[in-house]
Amino acid sequence: MAIKIEKKIKGYNVVKPEDKAAPAATPEKAKAAEPRQAEVIQMHESLERPETLIGSTFKIKSPLFEHALYVTINDIVLNAGTKHEQRRPFEIFINSKNMDHFQWIVALTRILSAVFRKGGDVTFIVEELKAVFDPRGGYFKAGGVYMPSIVAEIGGVIEQHMKNIGLIHDPEMSDSQRALIAEKRAAYEAASAKKNSDAGTASPVGAASAATAPAESEAGSFPPGATLCHKCNTQALVLMDGCQTCLNCGYSKCG
Repeated sequence: MAIKIEKKIKGYNVVKPEDKAAPAATPEKAKAAEPRQAEVIQMHESLERPETLIGSTFKIKSPLFEHALYVTINDIVLNAGTKHEQRRPFEIFINSKNMDHFQWIVALTRILSAVFRKGGDVTFIVEELKAVFDPRGGYFKAGGVYMPSIVAEIGGVIEQHMKNIGLIHDPEMSDSQRALIAEKRAAYEAASAKKNSDAGTASPVGAASAATAPAESEAGSFPPGATLCHKCNTQALVLMDGCQTCLNCGYSKCG
């Protein structure tokens, strides 16, 4: 095969057969010299289920159901013993003595387990479930947290589990924010106690309610007149200095 040279030759070099073999061996030596990298195992559908999984079981007691629901979430540990070790949800089971809603509970657990095994960012499930509303109305959990449906509470359980294993991180409140919330709560309770004591001079019923107010505060509940905060779904929103302020998360309509 003839090769036509169109440019002027300014120099040349003779390549010997042994010179051709030397560059081919160089990449192999460089590859051998490189440190061995740890194999990072990612979550995907073809990942086989180990014989043993670790997990947590949560109890859900709702006024909508006669019997409690028990939600079990099992996790798989990826890259165990390395710096890439990670715990991921692998499957979910929901059990109850109540068989009225058995079909949709089984369907929900199978779909959620399939999403867990798909891999990637599965935290979106929490917001999707928590946005489900029961047409019959929701209910308040202990502590004044509002749940719009039983499905939303299952989403809340999954969220709590993901926080426990480090998939979801709560935004940390600064010490100044915590101090401000505590100060506002103390001021509100002091104002409520004063109002109740003033009413108690004219009515024994007011005195009785004032006497029970400190006991309710010590129990960790929020003031009886508090309304629902749309940010944290907790019945802790009170009117202070002409502004609605949440005593749980610090949300304020006045900024």
